[in-house]
Amino acid sequence: MPSVIAILTKDQTWWEASRDWLTGNPLQFVTILVVALIAQIVLLWAIRRVVRRTTERARRDRLEDSRRTMRTAELSDVLLNQRTEQRAAAIGSLLTSVVSITVWVIALLTALPLLGVDIAPLLASAGVIGVALGFGAQTLVKDYLSGIFLIIEDQFGVGDVVDLGPAIGTVEEVALRYTRLRDLSGIVWYVRNGEILRVANKSQGWTLAVVDIPVAYNADLDKVRDIIENVAIDMDEDPTYDDMLLGKPMFAGVESMSGDAVFLRITAKAVPEQQVPLARAIRERMKLAFDRAGIVIPVLARPPSNMPGTQSGTRMEP
Repeated sequence: MPSVIAILTKDQTWWEASRDWLTGNPLQFVTILVVALIAQIVLLWAIRRVVRRTTERARRDRLEDSRRTMRTAELSDVLLNQRTEQRAAAIGSLLTSVVSITVWVIALLTALPLLGVDIAPLLASAGVIGVALGFGAQTLVKDYLSGIFLIIEDQFGVGDVVDLGPAIGTVEEVALRYTRLRDLSGIVWYVRNGEILRVANKSQGWTLAVVDIPVAYNADLDKVRDIIENVAIDMDEDPTYDDMLLGKPMFAGVESMSGDAVFLRITAKAVPEQQVPLARAIRERMKLAFDRAGIVIPVLARPPSNMPGTQSGTRMEP
């Protein structure tokens, strides 16, 4: 009988020891990991929710006011204030990285003492490690700092078409260390933020659509000007072009002359990335208007030498 009691006591002691051990460091360690995971999920969900609501609100804003803003300075201010969508996506990407790193660094520093690791020397040597990293990882630190300032200063955001020097394309991701672009051929470029020395953003504010249209050398320019003005007024009042046209197209005047034709230039302020579709729409509307007015586009043997190759109007070879 005493032996049985001794065995039960021994088993009870073992279970109590096991329970104390399981409810001690292992449980605390698991709790830290679970709390860190839950905190990351909740914070990332909150960031995505704020970004989504901000983006949806920005998409509901129309460009009607900006279309009626004729002064360039006022138009630039209006359009730059409407970059909420791109800025929200970029800042959301930055906050996602910062939150993930912060949560798991805190979890690691909290869990190490449970594993018997004294973090006091680690914290004390943080300054020495920082100095070493400053010399040994200058490129990495430069990339991270550049990424932070690129986002804070709103030099570009997700969805912008930019020229970063090494690559030109649409921004798909803005991380702390790199920026991911996709060019017109579909190639994905990863550009380190520390290598970005200049940014040409083609999606901020407005762009200019330029259309050069040839008319016969002996054409009545006053009549042609009236036709262009009427087409410009119709396009400005047509809601079909609300998403690409900012203000009424302008008749800039005679751009060049040759023995066969006079080239007239039309300019229009366009929504970023919409200058090419807008230029095509202007050419189409002008062609239909010229047909109704009986104005014939001349057949050109060769284009004038001073015409820009990418902005030229209609050219027909014999």
